[in-house]
Amino acid sequence: MTEHALLSASGAHRWLACTKAPRLEAAMEEESSFYANEGTLAHNIAELKIAKELGIISKQKYGRKLKELRADPLFTDEMNKATELHKDFCLERFYEAKAVTQDAVILLEQRLDFSPWVPEGFGTADTTIIGDKNLEIIDLKYGKGIAVSAFENTQMKLYALGAINQFGFLYDIETISMTISQPRLDSFSTYEMSVEELLKWADEVVKPKAEQAFKGEGDFQVGDHCRFCKIRALCRARAEENQKLACLDFQKPPFLTDEEVVEVLTSIDELLSWAKDVQEYALTMAIDENKQWPGLKLVEGRGTRKYTDEDEVIKALQSAGYDDESIYKKSIKTITALEKELGKKRFNELIGALVTKAPGKIKLVPEDDQRPEIKASPQADFNN
Repeated sequence: MTEHALLSASGAHRWLACTKAPRLEAAMEEESSFYANEGTLAHNIAELKIAKELGIISKQKYGRKLKELRADPLFTDEMNKATELHKDFCLERFYEAKAVTQDAVILLEQRLDFSPWVPEGFGTADTTIIGDKNLEIIDLKYGKGIAVSAFENTQMKLYALGAINQFGFLYDIETISMTISQPRLDSFSTYEMSVEELLKWADEVVKPKAEQAFKGEGDFQVGDHCRFCKIRALCRARAEENQKLACLDFQKPPFLTDEEVVEVLTSIDELLSWAKDVQEYALTMAIDENKQWPGLKLVEGRGTRKYTDEDEVIKALQSAGYDDESIYKKSIKTITALEKELGKKRFNELIGALVTKAPGKIKLVPEDDQRPEIKASPQADFNN
């Protein structure tokens, strides 16, 4: 059974904001998902590949272990390529460190203890590289939903604290580099800060918040971090915050003000997310525990049809005299699939001029969104 810290590094963005939640989350069962299991497999393969390149394990043991991991149903060619990219990136960083410091060291799956600031706090860093004056933590993120930034990333900063706690007395470390490797998105984000800055943050921000969170004290705080919280569906503070949108007085005055329109627009994503969490919780309880919700019932939705045996379907149709044109659907591969197969450079050389991109759907977003602002049409300016 895997040991888990109450105040984990990966959950720091939550418990640093909402100190009341961790003790309540601890009473909930551990959540598992396809994506979590997929990520664990990718981490194991990446670690194995790096260990083999560094001579930490023999070729025989590597081959045997890799064969076991590749037998997992979640293993894909994409996972193999992504872990290769991550391996190459980590080794490149290590060799760069050795070029500066001949006796630089690299540690894989290193348990790091940051308990001087977080009660019983620890975590495991994928790759830790220690050289002269600099220490780098590299964390693999296998997901490809959105790129994860290393900038002020609390998980990475806690890993760095653990590394300083354990190795600071052995090495004269001045700078910390924290890198998030997300090979499926070709994203490698690095953030640097001095050890002095890191320790100041640990003493002034982390320690007091961690002490509150460990005791279950402080306040509930609603925010983006809620979508990863185990109690998100039942949290009253979150419910009350989202219900504020439904409580807007639409009668006086007859029209919403500009400020109220903006409040609706900036709150709707969180409102929908909260409603979806409550819906999923209620459905899970009804299916798994036969929970009877007043006024609701379980029904079966519309099913989808699929062939039980495509080869037999083809034989049956061919025997009946139907030709291939009637049976098969032929189409060119998608742009994304071809670009991945050919590589971006070769893709652009051969057919880049034959690809066009339709404008994306225009939408309103907060001012701090990183996408460039577009201007209203000349006709809109004229009308105004």
